[in-house]
Amino acid sequence: MTLPELRLVEHVMGMPVTLVLRGRDASGPAGVAAWSAVVDSLRAADRVFSTYREDSEISRLRAGTLTHDLASPEVVEVLALCEAARVASGGAFDAWRPGPDGGRALDPSGAVKGWAVERAARLLDGLDGTDSCLSAGGDMVCRTRAAGSAGWSIGLEDPRDPARVLARLPITDGAVATSGTAHRGEHLVDARTGAVPTGVASVTVVTGSLTWADIDATAAYAHGPAAAEWLATRADRTALVVWADGTTTAVRTPPAPAAA
Repeated sequence: MTLPELRLVEHVMGMPVTLVLRGRDASGPAGVAAWSAVVDSLRAADRVFSTYREDSEISRLRAGTLTHDLASPEVVEVLALCEAARVASGGAFDAWRPGPDGGRALDPSGAVKGWAVERAARLLDGLDGTDSCLSAGGDMVCRTRAAGSAGWSIGLEDPRDPARVLARLPITDGAVATSGTAHRGEHLVDARTGAVPTGVASVTVVTGSLTWADIDATAAYAHGPAAAEWLATRADRTALVVWADGTTTAVRTPPAPAAA
């Protein structure tokens, strides 16, 4: 059975954001209305978190014209996520990025994209009988809701040759995030040292939350040669590390034990 499909794209937060809908609401006004709400949500996040806008809360925190106690609940939430990620990664991931002058500047970008897209994707939950795949710069949230749907097949590109697909992942309900330098250059560093990691070309993480898939992909990449070893400590993850020499390591970890 071929399901009705709708594809929409907008440039938001400095990157292309794409929504694919399949099923009942892909052919009516509800899908377009949900997309409008998604774009508005992402634009609102950009106004708060952009490091390129002088009037954003993050820029004002960096400049000292806004204090943490007056920051919005969204900023408090994201900074708390960053602190949890710093602890979990042993400091490889940190919202306070080292600069060339030896100082540190607040930049929670490593958590913001996943958090913002995951929040926006919740606005699609009201679409009845409709699959959705919301992708921002290659990181995505996939949901399967249409009767008879086979889910999503997500291709993982080769960081050394983006036209080549290394593998395909079947996704029913979940999130996929990839960190690497193939598209944006050497923008990722180990926050402990400020150095660009070596030995690793890309890290892809699949789990239930895009916020944590994005954080963990970034943190693993920051670990460089220890990327796969660190990912093995993270519960309920499926991951693929592509090394600089083109070899790969797959990591799959079980869910965390249920609390007693």
